[in-house]
Amino acid sequence: MAGNQAAAGVDGPPELRESYRLCEREVAGHLPLLRGISDLLPPEVRPCLHAVSAFASRSGRIADEGDGGAVDAAADAAVDRGHRFARWRADTLAELAAGHSEHPLRRAFVDTARRWELDPALVEEHLDATRADGARPPAFETRADQRRHLRGVAGAITELWAPLLGAPGPRAAGALSALGEAWQLADLLASLPPDLAAGRCYLPREDLRRLGLTVPGLTVPGLTVPGHDAARQTARQTALDELVESQRDQLHDLLDQALPATWLAAPDCRPFLHAMLLGAQLQHDEVALLRSRVLTEGLTPLSSDGTTPHRRARPAPPAAGTPAHVAVIMDGNRRWAEARRLPAEQGHQAGQRAALRLVNAALRLGVRHLSLYAFSTENWDRPSGELAALFDSMADGIARSAEGLHALGVRIRWCGRRDRVDESLASAIALVESLTSNNGTLTLTVCVDYGGREELAAAARALAAAAVAGEIRPEAIGPADLARRLYAPDLPDVDLLIRTSGEQRISNFLPWHLAYAELLFDPTPWPDYDLARLRGAVRAYAARERRFGGAVPAQSRGLREPWQP
Repeated sequence: MAGNQAAAGVDGPPELRESYRLCEREVAGHLPLLRGISDLLPPEVRPCLHAVSAFASRSGRIADEGDGGAVDAAADAAVDRGHRFARWRADTLAELAAGHSEHPLRRAFVDTARRWELDPALVEEHLDATRADGARPPAFETRADQRRHLRGVAGAITELWAPLLGAPGPRAAGALSALGEAWQLADLLASLPPDLAAGRCYLPREDLRRLGLTVPGLTVPGLTVPGHDAARQTARQTALDELVESQRDQLHDLLDQALPATWLAAPDCRPFLHAMLLGAQLQHDEVALLRSRVLTEGLTPLSSDGTTPHRRARPAPPAAGTPAHVAVIMDGNRRWAEARRLPAEQGHQAGQRAALRLVNAALRLGVRHLSLYAFSTENWDRPSGELAALFDSMADGIARSAEGLHALGVRIRWCGRRDRVDESLASAIALVESLTSNNGTLTLTVCVDYGGREELAAAARALAAAAVAGEIRPEAIGPADLARRLYAPDLPDVDLLIRTSGEQRISNFLPWHLAYAELLFDPTPWPDYDLARLRGAVRAYAARERRFGGAVPAQSRGLREPWQP
């Protein structure tokens, strides 16, 4: 959104509308991910969220750089950074009390605060945390100290969003705060290399001491320390991995706490929050993939809409033992929702995020074919309201992620009946099939209105018709003839089947292709499935001896222990 559209939802004099446009430009320039995701908000909410976020961005830049941009630089060139921020803070609080500002950027922020009755105590909390962060290098003794920093710098701001997003009450406020803290923690992890190089370490000192690590040594990879023997190198690498894992655990906890925001907000604001949560979840998965490499590499940036990794996140070459084709029965959405006393719709929304996370994980782990059981022929027995919500969610998810997946080289195709599903979903899949038809990095097969027995029966009918027409002799029919008449004739055999949520059956899914697949049943509900779980499944697959009916070498016996992530 540019030009006059930036303040489309705001009434007021020209200088106020210009202030909202300035806020939109601040967010676009310094918070581009948020700017992209904010397009999912209603037009009357979007400029106000920009105003709050632009204020936070400008505050941070003044605290860090002593320069809020050309607007402030000319008048303040001779004033030191601390005094400049003190004046910024004092002016902001005074203007909030007065309900009016003449400052080019704060004018929109104060107007938003007045319109939505935002809590000035949250603004003061944010300003105090930002001032402390800019005044001295961080030195968090405990995780609680780190959490207070995350809360003040980011959580207080996202809690300010609550009235804008129609999310009243303390539970929604806490969830929005956790969402902001999760994004801030992901940003700290992404910025570890430059921050550590500059002597700024946001990691708790208690964790460093517990693991025998020091701040100066964090940027030296664990296996390259001169003078260390192999055992010491390995021990140090393990300590570095554990340090990053402790931060990933913290991020995971924050994401769990943020979940309620996606159903407590107004319905027309939920897509924005789903995208925000998905973006943070993708960063969580990236930490799981890189582990201690985060200290020297940071994190791969996300696309501008926050729903896929940036195209510079190159897919991994397949490691030895990686399954070429992974098929997944995505089970547990409704049970996940029931455990949280939520409607099934919320479980399907969470499952949609998990599906996008799985595509990212497959790309990053070198899987080349991924098939997802999205909707079976037996699922038509569910309540009509649930089906409508499920189809809407699937259509919206496919449409919103299409461009990002296309940029990553993902080919998307449909496997199943095409004559019965909701027209919006059928159109969304057909469009993305056409858009991505020439891609070859990963083939994502979405099985919608699919039933294995019906697929085989349809193939048999086609063979019978060909025989009646004299195109093929019945005695000459072989497996290849039937395979050519399946829904997706070029779909390769499945190497690894994963079913989540603990059930141990294949439920009529790809019976032809599963003839020699390894089967793995994971108790994790589908919405909680992530890269770490898929990586564990791939490792379990690599440890198995695939016999294809042949002799079993003696040394392969005992390789089928219960799977661990």
